[in-house]
Amino acid sequence: MSTVVTTDTVRAAIARDGAGTLLARCGALAKCTDKSGELLRTFLSPAMEQVHQRMRPWFEAAGMTVGADRVGNLRAIYPSISGDDSPRLLIASHLDTVPNAGAYDGVLGVLMGLALVEGLGGRQLPYSIEVIGFSDEEGTRFGLPFIGSRALVSRLDEALLKNKDASGTTISEALRDYGAVHPDSPEPSLAPSASAYLEFHIEQGPVLESKGLALGIVESLASQSRCHLAFYGFAGHAGTTPMILRRDALAAAAEWMTRVEMIASDVEGLVATVGQISAEPGGVNVIPGVVRCSLDVRHAEDAACSAAVKAILNEARAIVARRGITVEAEEYHTQPAVHLDPTMIAIAETSVRQTGYTSMRMTSGAGHDAMVIARHLPSAMIFLRNPGGISHHPDESVLETDVAAAIHAGLCFLDEFALLLRKKGSDLRV
Repeated sequence: MSTVVTTDTVRAAIARDGAGTLLARCGALAKCTDKSGELLRTFLSPAMEQVHQRMRPWFEAAGMTVGADRVGNLRAIYPSISGDDSPRLLIASHLDTVPNAGAYDGVLGVLMGLALVEGLGGRQLPYSIEVIGFSDEEGTRFGLPFIGSRALVSRLDEALLKNKDASGTTISEALRDYGAVHPDSPEPSLAPSASAYLEFHIEQGPVLESKGLALGIVESLASQSRCHLAFYGFAGHAGTTPMILRRDALAAAAEWMTRVEMIASDVEGLVATVGQISAEPGGVNVIPGVVRCSLDVRHAEDAACSAAVKAILNEARAIVARRGITVEAEEYHTQPAVHLDPTMIAIAETSVRQTGYTSMRMTSGAGHDAMVIARHLPSAMIFLRNPGGISHHPDESVLETDVAAAIHAGLCFLDEFALLLRKKGSDLRV
């Protein structure tokens, strides 16, 4: 296999050709769904198996060995010219989706890794490349995000394995069943030679579009906190219970939700969302006795996120005390802010600049697998413009020219990373 460095003109041509193929593949994989009429793929589901089956021949045709580990992460390895002990670059994102999803969130990043290997045209580098399609990032099935990447870095502990899906199945039980069907799948782990991590992703917001930019360089990912709340009032007849005597759980929750919006609006950079709500018993003529809500709070700084969660939960307690009812609140997921590696960020910026495009540094308000992996490997993320800022929705889109720009920048990144390894060796932290 050739080791000759590709010229930038050739990279640009490869990128233009690869962009159309990548988008066609995104469209093909969007047909792999667990729910008719919409795109939904969840952890270890039949649709995820179908995605693996469709992707395997693409990776194999690119000269990669392909398999899946014991948590359902798809893993494809392109060999180094220097042998098995050489450093390894991980290029990854996720293959699962939210309900009623778009075709590009997550899967585009996995296919970017494949496009870059294909763009090498058989050329080998002084490091191997592992492309990973994580089995769960969204947390749709179990309410716990990053199952695939947590498992890769041994952060899926016994307490987390007890999380249950809507049917009452625990993560541990789901993994046991998956292992029985795939007895030869290896345990998830980072390769000892893993040296760095790169993730491509659509922005999922409107910033790049507002700046007229195709690509952005992520330098940090915002802190996240998720909570469950349950408001307990008293159910009653809608026609016979006077307003002054009601203990309406839904009215209390509604008042609290308006306070969530006000608290978040008063702190620059803070976002807070109540994305799920259910009322019991759910009759049209019954005063709600129990209301269950979710809370999602994010900020670039951990302290600001934590302070906001405290203020929001205190507001809930004050509201129920005034209304004569009760509330229970549980903070079940906390993800500290993550700052990505300066050296990897610099390589990403250099690579984009080589394509002739301008980029900007960004903080990601959305969570990504890079949040988990960056604590173990020097990591970088490159965002692609997301027209309209629409994501987690069927209208989610990306421009073919932007995909070409990303492939072009990625090919530049591969050669820049090779230069870095020649200077520093496999330990990029020194």
